[in-house]
Amino acid sequence: MASHISDSDLPLSRYKVLDLTIARAGPVAVRLLADWGADVTRVEATVDRGSVTGRRRGADEQNLHRNKRSLCLDLKSPQGAEVLRRLIAQSDVVVENFRSAVKERLGLTYAQLKTINPRIILASISGFGQDGPYSDRPGVDQIVQGMCGLSSVTGEPGRGPVRVGIAISDTTAGMFLGQGILLALLHREHTGEGQWVHTSLIESMLNKLDFQAARYTVDGEVAQQQGNSHPTVVPMGTYRSRDGLVNIAASTSRMWEGFCEALGASALRANAAYRDAASRLANRVALDADIDRVTAQFDTADLVARLNPAGVPCGPIYDIGQAFEDPQVQHLRMTRPAAHPAMGEIALVRSAINLSACPHPERFHHAGPDPGEQSDALLRELGYDDPAIARLRGEGAVA
Repeated sequence: MASHISDSDLPLSRYKVLDLTIARAGPVAVRLLADWGADVTRVEATVDRGSVTGRRRGADEQNLHRNKRSLCLDLKSPQGAEVLRRLIAQSDVVVENFRSAVKERLGLTYAQLKTINPRIILASISGFGQDGPYSDRPGVDQIVQGMCGLSSVTGEPGRGPVRVGIAISDTTAGMFLGQGILLALLHREHTGEGQWVHTSLIESMLNKLDFQAARYTVDGEVAQQQGNSHPTVVPMGTYRSRDGLVNIAASTSRMWEGFCEALGASALRANAAYRDAASRLANRVALDADIDRVTAQFDTADLVARLNPAGVPCGPIYDIGQAFEDPQVQHLRMTRPAAHPAMGEIALVRSAINLSACPHPERFHHAGPDPGEQSDALLRELGYDDPAIARLRGEGAVA
């Protein structure tokens, strides 16, 4: 049973983070820091221009921006720029996803930030990198999925490219940037020096291709679509059951033996065409059809119950609701509550990282804030008194 800990006990509680990001990738990086205790100030525009992730009180925005505080600031005004300078001076990390020209104009390049705070870490995220021929292009998940090659290996052979059903390049780039920030903080612990950390959606996804990428860079082999089948090991894929479909992985010789024994498939085991891994790969189409004839005699639950104890990974194919209601997921408690003043108690998805010395807090300490919800409190922390705050609001520098 996890013990209760306070926010100040979390590993990043001594760090202040300034979140200047929009869309999804940058907020994912900041969410990693916020969930583990960082004091995050989210700076937002004084005029609501909408968001690709939806309404602030919608599920997506709440899940992205929990544990953050919001300050609405006009960065283009002199007064807003002064507030920003004060924020930078007291921050450990600034996270942004502006174009290079915008960074320069707002005074947010690493060279400019260092003059305000020599220990600052600037963390930047973009579609295609900070320089190069595509650096000024807008980059979104759909475009990057196509350009990195992911769409070309997703889907059924011969039916054209298919996008992965989640914003995988955004979330992957966000996770990599979060890791980069942690590396930079560790480096600063030893050297006292800040630095510029950056990644992009395209870099993150080329890395995420992993063994498919290495098949090309090492062997010159361009991977193709394999549908639900594993591209290089057989059998591993989706098969028919009596009541639907099931995923099975019997890719090693030991697993293959266990599969045949658990399902009484002695004819498959005796078939010379399937005698070893190379044979099974060469005869994939025939083997998959033969496996379908065997597995279709069993219900999904029966296959799961027979194969897993035999050392053969096997699992049902859920929709998202079924996934969250699964007994193992319920045991893992993948959600935690957050109290929202208007929405009440809402359940949000917790960090996937588990630390034995720092159990997950029992609840998120902030729901996703309305834009500017903590503007006055944050300005007071920066040294502005109430008359000064009133002036900033009157001038339109703060909302």
